[in-house]
Amino acid sequence: MSGVSDAILTQILSRLEALQVSQQTLQAQLDALTTSRTTDAPSSSATGSGTPIAIPGRQAAAAAAADAIMSTEAPTAAPHNTLISPSTSPTVTTIVHHDKDKDRERERLLYPSRVMLTTYPDQHGIKPYPLKWGASDAETRGPVICSRLPSSIKQRNAIGAHSGSYSIYRALAIAMGTLDPSHKPDYSKTEPAVPIPPQPAWADPSKIVSFDPWGHLVPQVYRRELEELGLDVRPSIAVTRAHMKLSEIDEAVRKGSLQVDGKILLKSQPLVNADGTQSTDDPGVEISISKAAVEPVWYLPGVAERFGISEGLLRRALFEDTGGMYPELVTRPDIKVFLPPIGNLTAYIFGPPAYLSDETKELTLRVHDECNGSDVFGSDICTCKPYLTYAIEECIRGAQRGGVGLVVYFRKEGRALGEVTKYLVYNLRKRGGDSADKYFKATELIAGVKDMRFQALMPDVLHWLGIKKIDNMVSMSDMKYNAIVQSGIPIHKRYDIPEHLLPPDSRVEIDAKIAAGYFSATKKLTEADLVKTVGRTWEETEH
Repeated sequence: MSGVSDAILTQILSRLEALQVSQQTLQAQLDALTTSRTTDAPSSSATGSGTPIAIPGRQAAAAAAADAIMSTEAPTAAPHNTLISPSTSPTVTTIVHHDKDKDRERERLLYPSRVMLTTYPDQHGIKPYPLKWGASDAETRGPVICSRLPSSIKQRNAIGAHSGSYSIYRALAIAMGTLDPSHKPDYSKTEPAVPIPPQPAWADPSKIVSFDPWGHLVPQVYRRELEELGLDVRPSIAVTRAHMKLSEIDEAVRKGSLQVDGKILLKSQPLVNADGTQSTDDPGVEISISKAAVEPVWYLPGVAERFGISEGLLRRALFEDTGGMYPELVTRPDIKVFLPPIGNLTAYIFGPPAYLSDETKELTLRVHDECNGSDVFGSDICTCKPYLTYAIEECIRGAQRGGVGLVVYFRKEGRALGEVTKYLVYNLRKRGGDSADKYFKATELIAGVKDMRFQALMPDVLHWLGIKKIDNMVSMSDMKYNAIVQSGIPIHKRYDIPEHLLPPDSRVEIDAKIAAGYFSATKKLTEADLVKTVGRTWEETEH
């Protein structure tokens, strides 16, 4: 067996040596082509009027950075993986008239002539800025740097891009010439409107793995990296204050189930008529809140451990099943941080934020996953909006009793399956007999799985805020409950949505969930009961 293994290793080594020679040959050919293009390229002065944004020093710096980084780059096979150059870029047909020569010139200004498909740990010029996830202070931890700008590209210590899925729009704005990629944000006066101070969990690399706990303090704690070193370090969290206005809360006050206290719940300013005069109608109320927007920043070893899989498998799956968008997930095992192109979360705080980490204060919590159809547009096929507004009422009551309320809103539309899949499931349900016993099966037939929210990462935001116990959890979800409790945060009370708040067509969903393990203090269901729970058909127009 040993002899066979040695023979295989010898064969692999010989192939690697051949590949190295091939790489050197291809690199020499590429250098020759690049030099030829640079010599023959027209000057930027020939572009005339309407010249795209010029990036002072960017072209030369980018080219220098590319040369340093790519000097040992692995070869790419032709023609399948032929490097894209300005002269071979595909023409995109649009309804907007554009000048191809100006587009090529814009591309030359923005990007080096050689496309860097990926990098490798041992390449010349590569030196990631030190980053120690879970360090007890910001300086030791180090900033998250994912920028490919010339000032930062050699010191990148993260894969991906800031702003999650919105990074695509940023790329489009740069291509259109409306955004200078080297724009330096002015972070003065953007510091958090309310303090979210460091908590013990910030120094535990296993407690927070799905976002950067220092993300809201970047301009303050990494001022040296920003101002002196010129690195492109960006906040991934923003904390502000606001007033929230909901018609459901107005109605609750009119009915007397909520009271205006002048602190948490405020009377709104008088309404104005169309002619500019003051209206005599009841203006309703507003809720004084603090809120934090949190972008995803994944510490890959911690995420893998949370899901019980290897880091290598996680990286390969993220690479393969995003269309190969991030090659460095495979080629840069030394980089442990990834900014995925997914939606963020928002934390809405009712009452003093400092109370969240104070175990003597009553804490009411709702963890809510996005449902645009119900939350925004009032669809009655699910319980999402009524449960959300009921939770907000409970948070207000808890804050008025001297405690604090928290609603965490995750962008996980349609159980993280997406809105298109969700609507396809709706069609199947309505055409195939919409009964509670078929509820989850309908989703599995379309998506192959009934839920992809995977709540294992959800408790991170609770640890970031310093929460050590939850008095009231306004949720029936067994997955959310289990994830929070298993992360070390006890839950003292949970309660289901009041019966009178259930929308007409949502009974199928809620009964199926209760039968599948959702919490209910009052209701127990059998398979025979589920068959009897039937939703409204499309043909029913009268209620």
